[in-house]
Amino acid sequence: MVAEGVPRPLVLVVDDYEDAREMYAECLDASGFAVAQAESGDEAVAKALSLQPALIVMDLALPGMDGWSATRAIKADARTAAIPVVALTGHARSDASAAARDAGCDAFLTKPCLPDQIVHIVRRLLG
Repeated sequence: MVAEGVPRPLVLVVDDYEDAREMYAECLDASGFAVAQAESGDEAVAKALSLQPALIVMDLALPGMDGWSATRAIKADARTAAIPVVALTGHARSDASAAARDAGCDAFLTKPCLPDQIVHIVRRLLG
């Protein structure tokens, strides 16, 4: 829990599936985080730059600019490079975790995952 008067860390939740995005956002909010949402890679990059979130939860399968490309763009920009990115994907390929790390992701979760799993990894990465 965050003490009163202390700003809540902002987590950007990126997923094109509205129900998943809302579920993760609600759980993070209830766990003491401020939450912003994006539904595409382009929107994620723009919000990362404008909002400077403490962490990004990034679905990798997105319309237009996918999560892989969005993560690479975020990590390539000095203004957002230090923001941790948690990759979410429904692709359980054996090399998906390594590919996500190569793209710049700091952690990797396979969908479907429980919202509590996201909260746990967000807390771990933010210390």
